[in-house]
Amino acid sequence: MARAGAASDDPVCSIERSLLVLGERWSLLVLREINRGKHRFAEIQTSLGIAPNLLSTRLKTLVDAGVVRKRTYQEPGSRHRDSYHLTEAGQELQVIFGALQQWGDRHCPRPSGPSAARRERTTGKPVHVGFISNETGREIPHTDVVFELTLDR
Repeated sequence: MARAGAASDDPVCSIERSLLVLGERWSLLVLREINRGKHRFAEIQTSLGIAPNLLSTRLKTLVDAGVVRKRTYQEPGSRHRDSYHLTEAGQELQVIFGALQQWGDRHCPRPSGPSAARRERTTGKPVHVGFISNETGREIPHTDVVFELTLDR
């Protein structure tokens, strides 16, 4: 999946191609756990309560797509094992997680409030996800954004 150019049989739509990698519920939850600092298979499995075969499949997809990379580690007296870390592509998904969290907090709120807050690392001030103009650097209301097709299906 991780390659410089798209194959002729790949979907034209970027959203559809992204969903081939990220469209499984478990994939996003695995990435959430890695982003939270859980890098070992057992840590991720325990945190999510996911079956080992399903976790292996999700991790393989994410590694093959270049979203996660493996690093080998070894505890004293144990065999080599892999830990999982976000690549740059995986780190860029933070904005997707922020958007999903923001949407969920607004449209599927918990009575006790949000489970996490999005804050600027240096100031601690709250942040939100939005569309930013490439030209002016200003936020554009989502109602003023259109998705124009540039290629035919």
